[in-house]
Amino acid sequence: MLESVGSLTGSPWIYAAVALSVLLDVFLPVLPSGVLVIMAATAAAAGTATGEVPQAVPDILFLTLSAATASVLGDLVAYRLAWRGGERLDRAIARSRRLTSAQERLGAALARGGGPLVVIARFAPAGRSVVSLGAGAAHRRVREFLPWSILAGLSWAMYSVALGYFGGQWLGATWLATGVSLVALFGAGAGAAYLMRRPATEAPVSRA
Repeated sequence: MLESVGSLTGSPWIYAAVALSVLLDVFLPVLPSGVLVIMAATAAAAGTATGEVPQAVPDILFLTLSAATASVLGDLVAYRLAWRGGERLDRAIARSRRLTSAQERLGAALARGGGPLVVIARFAPAGRSVVSLGAGAAHRRVREFLPWSILAGLSWAMYSVALGYFGGQWLGATWLATGVSLVALFGAGAGAAYLMRRPATEAPVSRA
């Protein structure tokens, strides 16, 4: 597995690659940031399991922090761009039923003092983009959005790293381990997408 991932996995540049991928996928959701995180975590599991390459595999803590930090920064960039987007962005959102619905539901959730939708959206395909842009376009206050973005980034990063790491521990550093981990990641994404599509009256919110 380490040979397949290549020399990037065994160098400090893996953290920069993960951070850049996670940062940009708020704008380009097709980027395989989750795949890269899982592969790096699987490689880390291989090194700790065999003890043969302790210096040539990613550090789990740094990997998690890199992914989580980049996730929050990407959210904030999208949020600020949407905040300043003006009428052109407002018209684009108005033409998108998905963006309009997410904007309305997010506003209601944050107004009640809770934003589980932000966390759920982080796992859904393109959900992070929809929610970050919706929060900015709706001019939600940053103190309402940021804590949930941090929680979402940490939750997604920890889940993705754990999938790769424990998959590698249990199944070995093989493509099977990576495949099983990715299935679990995509399964969580499908579940999150289903929750985001539910009517607003059924959306999970926490009350202050």
